[in-house]
Amino acid sequence: MLDDLAPLHLGHAMPRLDNRTYWRTNIRYVLTLLALWFLCSFGCGVLAKDWLDQFTLPGTGFPLGFWFAQQGSIYIFVVLIWVYALLMSRLDARLARDGVDVDEGDAQR
Repeated sequence: MLDDLAPLHLGHAMPRLDNRTYWRTNIRYVLTLLALWFLCSFGCGVLAKDWLDQFTLPGTGFPLGFWFAQQGSIYIFVVLIWVYALLMSRLDARLARDGVDVDEGDAQR
């Protein structure tokens, strides 16, 4: 019965299930966003470059495959950082609304 509770944190016991849910969700977000970045940077910049080169970036004349290889993956990475921050803010707000306090030290247990 005591194994179901994490150590006391700020005067109350936290269920381990909520910590696990938080960190699993966090890891799922990270892996999903990194997979998207890989598909955009390696997939569009290397594997599909020749096919994408038949299109040009509007207003520049640069081939789209070249753009993905040189700039696109960097821009997409920055956008994914914003998406991650938004997703984590929503997750934190949802857990705060549910009364869960997640401690980073409990992630290693």
